[in-house]
Amino acid sequence: MLPLISPSKAKEMADSGKARLVDIRETSEYAREHVAGSRLVPLSVAQSYPVKDEDAPQKPVIYFCNSGRRTQDNAELLEKLAGGEAWQVEGGITGWKKAGLPVEGGSSALPMFRQIQIGAGAAVLLGVVGSYFWHPMFWLTAFVGAGLLFAGLTGFCGLALVLAKMPWNKDCGGSCPLKR
Repeated sequence: MLPLISPSKAKEMADSGKARLVDIRETSEYAREHVAGSRLVPLSVAQSYPVKDEDAPQKPVIYFCNSGRRTQDNAELLEKLAGGEAWQVEGGITGWKKAGLPVEGGSSALPMFRQIQIGAGAAVLLGVVGSYFWHPMFWLTAFVGAGLLFAGLTGFCGLALVLAKMPWNKDCGGSCPLKR
């Protein structure tokens, strides 16, 4: 289990070079806001990217996510990846901001998951209301439901691919180290 560390203590250790800050959120979350000097290693690809610093492999790691829940739920894996001493920021980046500590911002786009929820919800509502005026519109609702079921079963979400191509999701201000 990763021990908790206060945001102010984490900042103090990172600023003095005694520890490394590792953000395990996804790229779109990091683009929206992040702690200056933190390294992005999204949890979804953490096993493929080294967390250890080649210049100082013995330097402790301080992990954080949005609220601390993701870090806590994956503490065993993150401890293993750290390969040494590691902590988690109490409250994640939300706790960091509540402590009055600075964050840097980039893109103001909503997280992809919320964009999918808004898009699917709007399409379902349009299908239901539209079918009141033109009965075949109910097929739109059925199509969205089938798409959500397919996405849940396979992990493939066509709506996410479409949304990723939208202009508000294109650039993360040059701060996306994993962007290919």
